[in-house]
Amino acid sequence: MNYKSELIKSMNYLSKKKDTLFIGQSVLYSGNAIFNTLKSVSKVKKIEMPVFEDIQAGFCTGLALQGFVPICIYPRFDFLILAMNQIVNHLDKIRHMSSNEFKPKVIIRTSIGSKNPLDGGVQHTQNYTNIFKKILTEIEVVRLTKPTQIFSEYKKAYLRKDLKSTLMIEDGDSYNKN
Repeated sequence: MNYKSELIKSMNYLSKKKDTLFIGQSVLYSGNAIFNTLKSVSKVKKIEMPVFEDIQAGFCTGLALQGFVPICIYPRFDFLILAMNQIVNHLDKIRHMSSNEFKPKVIIRTSIGSKNPLDGGVQHTQNYTNIFKKILTEIEVVRLTKPTQIFSEYKKAYLRKDLKSTLMIEDGDSYNKN
């Protein structure tokens, strides 16, 4: 069992669900390490997005309001910052704003950028886990540090009875470790 194989197993599990879609940059076309964990996910389950992170988060919230469980993918945690308006002010607060009428469930997937074998620099490798844990009130924040927790956490995020969203934070340096 290694980190990448558990991510692949998790994405394959999620892809078998009728209500899931995989949305983000490099979900259909190669361009980052997350792409390699989606290779066996059917193309009909993937929606490739241009670089507009805020709109992507709003799009995923809208899909969730329609009964889908979007897996909203940001290749690096640093890119997720550009979606904070939609995530913090809308997805995280919609239950409160709607008196608990709307309960969208989105699985947000991101990675702390790898520093090995090539360091992507300070704008591509930051870890904002603690900041997001402090600012989000309704979205569970999960840091995936060990291969043994990956599948169970993705399964839990999908099967949540409370219909809350989950932010899954992966470790880019672990993608290629055995």
